[in-house]
Amino acid sequence: MSQILWFRRDLRITDSAILSNAKHKVLPIFIFDKNILKALPKDDKRVTFIYKSVLDLKNRLKSIGLDLAIFYDEPINVFKNLKERGFDEVLCSIDFDNYAKKRDKEIEKILPMKRFIDSFILNPLEHLKSDNTPYKVFTPFYKSLNIISKSKSIETFKRNENLEKVDFDYDFIPSLKELGFEEQRQESFLQKDGIILLDEFIEKIENYKEDRDFFYKDASSKLSVHLRFGLISAKEVFNYLKSFDNIDCEFFIRELFWREFYNYILFHFPKSEIENFNNIEIEWNDNEEDFQKWCDGKTGIPIIDAAMKNLNETGMMHNRLRMVVASFLTKNLFIDWKKGEKYFALKLLDYEASSNIGSWQWSASTGADASPYFRVFNPYIQSKKFDKEGIFIKTVFPELKHIDSKLFHTENGVSSNLFVEYPKSIVDISLSRKQAIEKFKRARNENL
Repeated sequence: MSQILWFRRDLRITDSAILSNAKHKVLPIFIFDKNILKALPKDDKRVTFIYKSVLDLKNRLKSIGLDLAIFYDEPINVFKNLKERGFDEVLCSIDFDNYAKKRDKEIEKILPMKRFIDSFILNPLEHLKSDNTPYKVFTPFYKSLNIISKSKSIETFKRNENLEKVDFDYDFIPSLKELGFEEQRQESFLQKDGIILLDEFIEKIENYKEDRDFFYKDASSKLSVHLRFGLISAKEVFNYLKSFDNIDCEFFIRELFWREFYNYILFHFPKSEIENFNNIEIEWNDNEEDFQKWCDGKTGIPIIDAAMKNLNETGMMHNRLRMVVASFLTKNLFIDWKKGEKYFALKLLDYEASSNIGSWQWSASTGADASPYFRVFNPYIQSKKFDKEGIFIKTVFPELKHIDSKLFHTENGVSSNLFVEYPKSIVDISLSRKQAIEKFKRARNENL
């Protein structure tokens, strides 16, 4: 028997389900999927990161006597060709978004597939309520996992060391240019191994609960991109943190399980990818000019504009800022969360369908365990509370470095300064909040 080991979002050789379950002769592969790449701009930063990670995976596989065959094609063409060459089955990790499920169904018509839970800790088919229905609220879901979350470690996959690579042409490595992309500059942390990032994070984890909301501070783990593409597994992160007896990592572990919860929700409620989870029908604002100003960071609200400009330039956004800009889009501009989620899908380096869909629905008060519809983030209060001196805003907008930080936290404060050119806010924060609450009330009553 000869197996195809299809690496997708599990670009590592440790805690690898497919390297653990594989037998005998194997062909490890990675496919630069034309169906996905054709929808991306040529300066997409993720492609540079993935490209370098794939080359690193190839070297790591070589170090254990294997190799990686790299393809640039549509998956269906790759597997039709591989079937003709006598391969028997495909091993891969499982994904739950719509495209992944559709793609795998097509491949399964060509070759048998064995899919494994590899990108997450939990199997969403398990951990149901006593009536065998899925949880919809995080806290009881998390409490039901005490036996896991309170454990000292979670068993990881052990690699089968008796694998043999099949004879194949492993030399083809398309360049980024041949893939249709331009190499993008990467932040330094993206070039570090996941374990190195954990080593750095452990030094500040005891302050994480307090510091994580201050978006000018370097308080996060910086692991989201590595987790998204599987350079390190969630189980490895869990086990690393739990290995320190004298460090309280409970709050971060809880955050790790929020990622599990959103994947669990997407699995059990796949329509939530394209529909309001709570089935409420809302007549959103279709103002394209407002939406484009939000995308471009030209709303006239410093913290919103700085967050969006930074996203567009770096592909990253602090979690607190994600909530602030999402609340602004859905509650103040009253624009459909799906448009914001789609924009994040285009820009975020760590974009993960389940987490981002769940988070956007949370902000829009349409999702599982969502923020109450009457809770609307005031961006001025948020910037004052979590960046009083305007450090983040001034970093993104150096032309505002001489502005009194108090103006950042006052509606139209910066635009009132005669010495800088800055637009007025496109919406009145107080008025738009009241209007949003009334619209949600009306929608809820109409859907009773």
